[in-house]
Amino acid sequence: MAIKWTVDPTHSDVEFKVKHLVISTVTGKFTSFDGSIVSESESDFSDAKVEFSIDADSIDTSMKDRDAHLKSADFFDAEKYPKLTFKSTSFTKKTDDEYTLVGDLTIKDVTREAVFQVELGGTAEDPYGNFKAGFEASSKISRKEFGLTWSAVTEAGSVVVGDEIRIALNLQFVKQQ
Repeated sequence: MAIKWTVDPTHSDVEFKVKHLVISTVTGKFTSFDGSIVSESESDFSDAKVEFSIDADSIDTSMKDRDAHLKSADFFDAEKYPKLTFKSTSFTKKTDDEYTLVGDLTIKDVTREAVFQVELGGTAEDPYGNFKAGFEASSKISRKEFGLTWSAVTEAGSVVVGDEIRIALNLQFVKQQ
């Protein structure tokens, strides 16, 4: 019997890192997202189905002007493309607590395969009787492959924004009754 899990946003984070001027890293996050997992087991997520969406307008890099630029048509075009989405095609167990998650990631109007390395932190019952599962997932993508092609070069020749985006998800899911 299939078990449905939904993301607990108060105990989850969606973060990213990108090189700035090739010399340092800028970290950002999205503050509004939703997701679900459908699995056959409470402890083994092999072949689980995963769906996830992020509100593009919820980007937060701790700098309002930069956030506004990232929401603009130069990057996410959040008004026209309000959601970033992911739908799994496979969730394969590698070891007791390690999985490889593969699926279709859509940013703006571009869909590409994305591969995440996932670590199952475990399952536990919280003080309120809710059964939860915790995961950490990471991936690297090319922003340019998703149509995020804005670029600038400084007078000294440094690239302002790197192409590689490192994604880090720390997610807690709640088993639905």
